[in-house]
Amino acid sequence: MTERTLVHYLPILTTVVAAIFAASIYRRYVLRGRAGTHLLWWSGGVVVYGLGTFSEAWMTLFGVSVGMFKFWYIVGALLGGAPLATGTVWLLLRPNLARYFTGALVGVVLVAAVFVLASPVDLTAIASHLPSGRAFERQWVRAFSPLINTYAVVFLIGGALLSAWRFRGEARRGGEGAALAQDRFVGNVLIAVGAILPGIGGASSRAGHTEVLYVTELAGILLIWLGYWFNIRRRALPPAPLPTQE
Repeated sequence: MTERTLVHYLPILTTVVAAIFAASIYRRYVLRGRAGTHLLWWSGGVVVYGLGTFSEAWMTLFGVSVGMFKFWYIVGALLGGAPLATGTVWLLLRPNLARYFTGALVGVVLVAAVFVLASPVDLTAIASHLPSGRAFERQWVRAFSPLINTYAVVFLIGGALLSAWRFRGEARRGGEGAALAQDRFVGNVLIAVGAILPGIGGASSRAGHTEVLYVTELAGILLIWLGYWFNIRRRALPPAPLPTQE
């Protein structure tokens, strides 16, 4: 049996970080309104990220139960970075195309979640405080996770790298917007690296090393937050509209 160490309590800290970060993004969405749909998805994505680490923290403190294990698998292993990736979809693609990808993602996640909820679980196959997909008696259920995570890789990591490449070109050309472009280049690189880390941790978790996932989740959300800060620090929000007189 794996003994609890300091690493197993990292999800508590990651959950707190995610909650503060999500609130920060949501406040910016409120100020932007409908023009900030991507911000709404990003804030929701960070909430989902935090729900995944919350479930890990809960199981560290109170042990693994069937209900919490399946909740963790849906919000953590299945969704992972997908809602964050959908925010990037809404930022980079036309609205009609963004709706198509969002609908496809939601459909796949719903189907996968139904199979996860229906699958029998053998908790004796894993440590009492450490979740792992090995607990599923129907191991084929785990095939949905790489499929959905591929979507996250393409749009979240790929979108960040594409943006970094574009802004790097703008920064090299110099001019009035060079400083802003340089910030966005750095920010998108940080976001890409931050998004890659939990994927590495997820692969380690599937190999039986869930502790690696806990470390990369914390490092990943911190890097994504830092990257987000670089992207917005020189961008002023429009003033809030004044209330109209009836």
